Amino acid sequence: MRFLKVILLAVGVILATLGIGPVSAQTGQGEGVVREIVVEGTRRIEPDTVISYLLIKVGDPFDEERMDRSLKSLFRTGLFSDVTLRREGDRLIVRVVENPIINRVAFEGNRKIEDKDLAAEIQLRPRVVYTRTKVQNDVKRILDLYRASGRFAATVDPKVIPLPENRVDLVFEINEGD
Repeated sequence: MRFLKVILLAVGVILATLGIGPVSAQTGQGEGVVREIVVEGTRRIEPDTVISYLLIKVGDPFDEERMDRSLKSLFRTGLFSDVTLRREGDRLIVRVVENPIINRVAFEGNRKIEDKDLAAEIQLRPRVVYTRTKVQNDVKRILDLYRASGRFAATVDPKVIPLPENRVDLVFEINEGD
């Protein structure tokens, strides 16, 4: 009896190693096809816009690589702070959290360089999508402007003020290093 168990176990291991398994695994029935794409979490952006950035479409098989590339494609747009893709049966659920829109950009503490000169130097403007990366880049631009004018001790602290309807005010608090 014990010998029979060992033989059956060995045969099972060999078959598993050779890739011989249940018929559904061989035919790909376990993978399935995308029958519907559902977008959740949009506020300003139309669900069809989100779907247009996906590299997986209705009728395509569920493919991990294509889903991963779709996730990266959505993040690359800069429109979203978070994106998740999950499968529920034959549905692909796309959950997004939109980055806010900038309502207003202001400067505080600057006396040596005027607001208009600072505004001309930065890329963020009202009605542009807010991202931390863009803010960090603009802080660097402001600091470079101060360094070019000989103010190496200047510091810039960006403050984000949340507003209703997924908007923010952005205030650059500047210490000119006096």
